[in-house]
Amino acid sequence: MTPHRPSRLRAADLVHLGSAGLRARPVRAVLSALGIAIGIAAMVAVVGLSSSSRAQLDRQLAALGTDLLTAGVAADTAGREPLPLPADAAARVERIAGVTAATTTADLDDVAVYRNRAVDPGLTGGLTVTAAELDLLEVVGGTVGTGRWLDEVTARFPTTVLGATAAQRLGITEVGRQVWLGGRNTTVVGILDPVPLAPELDVAALVGLPVATSELGHTGHPTRLYERSTDDAVAEVAGLIAPSLQPAQPTAVAVSRPSDALAARYAADEAFTGLLLGLGSIALVVGGIGVANTMIISVIERRREIGLRRALGATRQHVAAQFLSEALLLSALGGIAGAGMGSAVTAVVAVANGWTVVVPPGVLVVGVAATLVIGGVAGLYPAVRAARTPPTVALAA
Repeated sequence: MTPHRPSRLRAADLVHLGSAGLRARPVRAVLSALGIAIGIAAMVAVVGLSSSSRAQLDRQLAALGTDLLTAGVAADTAGREPLPLPADAAARVERIAGVTAATTTADLDDVAVYRNRAVDPGLTGGLTVTAAELDLLEVVGGTVGTGRWLDEVTARFPTTVLGATAAQRLGITEVGRQVWLGGRNTTVVGILDPVPLAPELDVAALVGLPVATSELGHTGHPTRLYERSTDDAVAEVAGLIAPSLQPAQPTAVAVSRPSDALAARYAADEAFTGLLLGLGSIALVVGGIGVANTMIISVIERRREIGLRRALGATRQHVAAQFLSEALLLSALGGIAGAGMGSAVTAVVAVANGWTVVVPPGVLVVGVAATLVIGGVAGLYPAVRAARTPPTVALAA
């Protein structure tokens, strides 16, 4: 007598059975997978954009350098009159070991710039008029977008170089135009590109120190100092700038590192990224609930099929595996589609902002794996319910 051998379900047959329900109801399958896809797409896009933004920041800091320090007058908490920076501030700082260059600017408080003389004097647009030394752009890493920078000749005459934002607010798009600055027409000889490490220059109309002193009332005391040093000397130099500028009262000088502001901005972006990841996870869970709902309905609708398969010899394990594989396939399709959608969104946004597209492969793997886990959990109860359906009850339904 031949011993009884339990029936087996091959992997290929299991995949075919699992996909049969999806192929029979494609619209329902697409809508169910869409919930999973949206959650994964959101998570992949958030991580991808965060990584692309971080890569852009790293490149920006590498290009601009992290060795720039700025110094200005600190607010005096004791109620005393703030001490201005000394007129020879740049020369003092350049004597510090490790410093490679230093320069200063001075905001002219009683001088404003307007599009023309007919503009209301109260409508300054938040712009400043700033006296600058000729080596300013070299120290801060700025570039001229249109025209040219001040030189020894133009610095002595009523000419100005506008920051990127200042030019936009004044409606100046080309050099050779005139603006009303300090009560007289002044020729625009250049327009700067944005200066990431010195954003205060973006809203400034920059003039030479000679004309600022002779015609615009500059007292000789700078408002801000910019300093470059070797990378390994930055920390030490930062502690020596204030005593060098104000030996009797170092607390009157505030020293900062502009690159830290860029890093802090990215840290704020990372916090927002965490929030978006949480929302993406919620969308993923909602998608999983949609898969579970679809599978339960599928079990109810296919009770006759379940009964017939049981009557023909399929075991409970076979039925459970069929519906579990269907849930896994449904989730996997949603996960793969979502990973593609998220990568596409990352690419579009990164290219639009001029970033390098960075989508960590790990997030794609984790995303698809997460959908399989969610699909397995979502399909477990419907699969068990289908397996426990008695053949006689199913066929009689």
